[in-house]
Amino acid sequence: MVDVIKQISYWRSSAEEDWDVANRLITAKKVRHGLFFVHLAIEKVLKAHVCKKTLDLAPRIHNLIRLAELSSLELNPGQQDLLAELNAFNIEGRYPEWLLLPPTVAEAKAYLKQAKEIYQWLLNQL
Repeated sequence: MVDVIKQISYWRSSAEEDWDVANRLITAKKVRHGLFFVHLAIEKVLKAHVCKKTLDLAPRIHNLIRLAELSSLELNPGQQDLLAELNAFNIEGRYPEWLLLPPTVAEAKAYLKQAKEIYQWLLNQL
């Protein structure tokens, strides 16, 4: 039997650590790595929601849209669009042959600002 509370706690605390790393990396102008950690932090908090909803382990997937669907969270269109955009940073971080030009530091900070809103909203929903 799955200890759901333990799973949620793990995903949440791990997300918080990754969020801190994302902020530090972007501040240090390590944009590609920073945005990868933005994606990772949001992925983990969504996995906490999936555990909460399903009372089971979160699947080993990285697609933020799919995780949001599995969690049954009601996202507005802007939140859905942002999650779709952030998915690209997961792919870039894992598959270098798909590398696109990284966003500028200013663009990364704008993504960080937008992502912070949904990240905080997701934490507040737990």
